[in-house]
Amino acid sequence: MVNQSSPAGFLLLGFSEHPGLEKILFGIVLTSYFLTLVGNTFIILLSVLDSRLHSPMYFFLSNLSFLDLCFTTSCVPQMLFNLWGPKTISFLGCFVQLFIFMSLGTTECILLTVMAFDRYVAVCQPLRYATIIHPRLCRQLAAMAWVTGLVQSVIQTPSTVRLPFCPHRQVDDFLCEVPALIRLSCGDTTYNEIQMAVASFFILVVPLTLILVSYGAIARAVLRINSAKGRRKAFGTCSSHLMVVIIFYSSVIAVYLQPKNPYAQERAKFFGLFYAVGTPSLNPLIYTLRNKEVKRALMRLLRKDGGPGDN
Repeated sequence: MVNQSSPAGFLLLGFSEHPGLEKILFGIVLTSYFLTLVGNTFIILLSVLDSRLHSPMYFFLSNLSFLDLCFTTSCVPQMLFNLWGPKTISFLGCFVQLFIFMSLGTTECILLTVMAFDRYVAVCQPLRYATIIHPRLCRQLAAMAWVTGLVQSVIQTPSTVRLPFCPHRQVDDFLCEVPALIRLSCGDTTYNEIQMAVASFFILVVPLTLILVSYGAIARAVLRINSAKGRRKAFGTCSSHLMVVIIFYSSVIAVYLQPKNPYAQERAKFFGLFYAVGTPSLNPLIYTLRNKEVKRALMRLLRKDGGPGDN
């Protein structure tokens, strides 16, 4: 069923009341998008080209990098267009963006949980790591993350499409996201709000709880290590992922689990912009700057490209 209440599409307001701010944001978003493309492509290529990175940790990291490339590309080009010029998006374009963005966002929540499980086994069960986290399980866990995201989007997008939208068609956000489209409806949104609350519980609260439980067990295991060097090494294998989790979940929770008031709504726009644009550009920087294996892989690749004279 196609909603005919807004055949011309929608207006994505963003920060249209602050045109000067939008021009600054255009430069920030464009720079972040460039860093996202370069950084995540670099991690994927490095994980493929360096045989020493053919491990479960970097398999999941490559999935995260590919996910971030798709995640930002699903929304940033339209966002740049709206920040610089007309703020319109077609009805079909809005819901295609909603479907893809929701699917990939859900996938990232599950994938970060899978990565936490991988780190838990690596630190707490090191002797059984290769037996537990075998290649087949890695593929199954990655597939589960992607399929869960797709199923979630298939369930929630149609009910959002069928909402009776107000004639002004003004979406108070940068993106076509469920909370903003629910606010645009002039009809009863009780079902949609319940659906969003249930989805937020299973896709945000439950995965985050599992991640925190995993890191609680990791912290106990690290504290039992006698040597300071051993503790630093164990912590080093988890610190990058933990930073990514904190940045991603704090911004997503600020958007989807916010109270209903104008201040929270305005603040949610900044957080929504950050998790859509900022986190995908920060992830490769965090993993590159804080990960010695990635640094060593980069040096090996550069020496190889430099030719025999550099070996």
